[in-house]
Amino acid sequence: MQQYFEVRWHGRGGQGAKTAALLFGEAAMETGKYIQAFPEYGPERTGAPVKAYNRLSDGPIRIHTQVTDPDVVVVLDASLLESINVTEGLKKGGAILVNTQEKAEVIKKKLDVSDAKVAVVDATKIAVEILKKNVPNTVMLGAMVKVTGALEWDSALASIEAKLSEKFRGRKEIIEGNVKAIKKAYDEVEVA
Repeated sequence: MQQYFEVRWHGRGGQGAKTAALLFGEAAMETGKYIQAFPEYGPERTGAPVKAYNRLSDGPIRIHTQVTDPDVVVVLDASLLESINVTEGLKKGGAILVNTQEKAEVIKKKLDVSDAKVAVVDATKIAVEILKKNVPNTVMLGAMVKVTGALEWDSALASIEAKLSEKFRGRKEIIEGNVKAIKKAYDEVEVA
């Protein structure tokens, strides 16, 4: 049976969960991986809970279902911890990464997780400080690359920067700000 590396992203409409999944998937594709990056559609309105997914493999991916047993769960908004079981299906030995001001040990206890790594980073603070707006999605990519080791740091950062350069052509401050924020999250992520 083929092995996949799977990620489930939780966020709220407008926080960029879909965009983060696409950027992560494209960075993985540039390393030679086969990828899937897709959102789960529902009531897409600002503030509504949303999910996005990644599936990575060394060979072609022949399944087209949502990710039910992720290796990693990324939570862009800690308020979702109160209303959604973000640990549902998380594989033993997996990881959960939460955008929060709280310490990793506090989140680990709150989620009652004993068989997975719990990591935290205050991506909102980093985004507001550097980007001047509360958009934690790209910031979380830096922390995710460090926590999971799924991608090599330098190539992942170069790929993300290239994609941001395409999207924000001519807006150097946005590109440089995002890269700086990603690096800061990579340096500041805390793991329990």
